[in-house]
Amino acid sequence: MPATDILLCTLNARYSHAAMGLRYLLANLGELQPRAAIREFTIHDPPARIVEKLLAESPRIIAFGIYIWNLIETRRVVGILRQVAPDIRIVIGGPEVTHEHANEPLAAACDVLITGEADLTFKAVCDDLLAGRPVAKVVDSPKPDLAKVVLPYHLYTDDDLAHRIIYVEASRGCPFTCEFCLSSIEDGVRSFPLDQFLQAMDDLLARGCKTFKFVDRTFNLSPRTSAAILEFFIDRWRDGLFLHFELVPDRLPDALKALIAKFPADAVQFEIGIQSFSPVVGELISRRMDRGRTEANFKWLRSASGVHIHADLIIGLPGETPATFAESYDALHHLDPQEIQVGILKLLKGTPLVRHREPFAMRFNPEPPYDLLASRDFDFTTMQRFKRFARYHEVFVNSGKFRGGIARLIATKTSAFAALLAFADWMWATTTQEHALSQVRQYELLHAYLLTIDVPADEATAILAQDFLVTGSKKYLPEILRPAVEKRPSSTVPSAPGTAGHWPA
Repeated sequence: MPATDILLCTLNARYSHAAMGLRYLLANLGELQPRAAIREFTIHDPPARIVEKLLAESPRIIAFGIYIWNLIETRRVVGILRQVAPDIRIVIGGPEVTHEHANEPLAAACDVLITGEADLTFKAVCDDLLAGRPVAKVVDSPKPDLAKVVLPYHLYTDDDLAHRIIYVEASRGCPFTCEFCLSSIEDGVRSFPLDQFLQAMDDLLARGCKTFKFVDRTFNLSPRTSAAILEFFIDRWRDGLFLHFELVPDRLPDALKALIAKFPADAVQFEIGIQSFSPVVGELISRRMDRGRTEANFKWLRSASGVHIHADLIIGLPGETPATFAESYDALHHLDPQEIQVGILKLLKGTPLVRHREPFAMRFNPEPPYDLLASRDFDFTTMQRFKRFARYHEVFVNSGKFRGGIARLIATKTSAFAALLAFADWMWATTTQEHALSQVRQYELLHAYLLTIDVPADEATAILAQDFLVTGSKKYLPEILRPAVEKRPSSTVPSAPGTAGHWPA
């Protein structure tokens, strides 16, 4: 393999994720670009194998993008590199090493750490390293003028377009100050030149791109820009396109509604961060949300559009209690989003959330993902219980495989949260497993649980057989459902409810 002076590397959570950040760095390397290449791995690849592949190209510089999901695995890779190839210059950057890096082992192991947005700074660092000029250990990168940043979308390969999630952004930053989020320390919102951005999207469409995941924190912050982007895709619509946006839930003017209503069912996903409906929590974490407008917009989206709503809640925020979280869950469930993503509070490096740590006796995992272990209102045992609730919720509710069974389960109590928490408690007591539950086992367990809450056996079987016929694979047909499934004519099976918007974790 020929030598490549600069290797841009990261360990993705899984193959389907494509590192947009590396592509920005490569796109802005100028005359160094022919001497550089991107090499992506996953966190499941053996570290020694990664090092072997990198060294086969005889690089002089290896740059790693560091995120919360790959910090530990990248430490192992860099540790091996330092032992077997000490002369290679190692550069690191990314959100996980931009803040509070003084005690981070990776910071000590690297030659250069670039903080902030390194789109333009990285080239200057590489120029100096290749020329043998001294470079500071920590290089603070100022926020670049986005009009001067070369867009990276042409660097997505045809294989990327066919098999991976394509990330795009029309803006950076966030105007809000939610203290659990790294965006809370951003200084306003900056936008890429719209004409340039839309031309890049047009080029992706011409190459056959069908999935566009916008990573903008507040897609609908500027209704004019949002409308222009939506109109762009409406004018070029083709079957199979899918768009994902993060949406501010209480800002949906009529002009945007009119455009949203034009999209086919399940062609657009809105990720909407509710986090908590508690006004006490909102005040403590500096999160502003008009609940009345939010609820009205949810109802409009569910009744008048085909949008797939992915709504987020967080367990353990300052001021939240198990009871208030239950209230938030039930209120959100009543609004009927297709997915409710239940997350655990994390203390991300650099966020203002740290100010609540002692007043609320918060104790966080010292290793990624820095999740809450215990607090004044959630002792350790309760947190473990709620984490299991979140895990089983992902498997049985958000998977979309058990719509009928879960609806029947929830109907046994006045509170959806109480019904699902009781199921989670039963699941743990019965299996002591949160992972490695096969599809067959999932159907068997849900069927068994429905019987314990006095759902008649024939009704439980019929409901889950219907669920299986809609979303299951005959290869994994549970024996308890076989008679009901095999006697059902396939022509009577409805198509699956829209789940196209369920992005991989």
